[in-house]
Amino acid sequence: MNIKIIDIPKITDPRGNLAVIEKDTIPYPIKRVYYLYDVPSDAYRGGHAHKNQIEFLIALSGSFEVVLDDGVNKKKIMLNKPDKGLLIPTGIWRELENFSSGAVCLVLASDDFDESDYIRNYEDFKSYKDL
Repeated sequence: MNIKIIDIPKITDPRGNLAVIEKDTIPYPIKRVYYLYDVPSDAYRGGHAHKNQIEFLIALSGSFEVVLDDGVNKKKIMLNKPDKGLLIPTGIWRELENFSSGAVCLVLASDDFDESDYIRNYEDFKSYKDL
């Protein structure tokens, strides 16, 4: 799986820290920004893969787990620091779960919304991956 955690450059200050995403912090230009919040702790989000879109997920507040699946291997990553983000390349099934109270997930996407880019059925995902 070609996913990775990327450290977001930060400026530490006694008055509060500042994290900055610019230039080549992530390997693509940002076309869409959205965030998930008020997700009940027993709910999950995601449940899809993208054919072309790359996403960078950040836990701005609180924590949540990201279950990643390339069709062969599964991996679970806890996001709980606003200065670290998870880069998810194309062709990876993802589910977000176990949201803490007050959790906010920021997503920086490489493309505008395009329904045809989504694979929303896991069996279709396995077929897409030729498994």
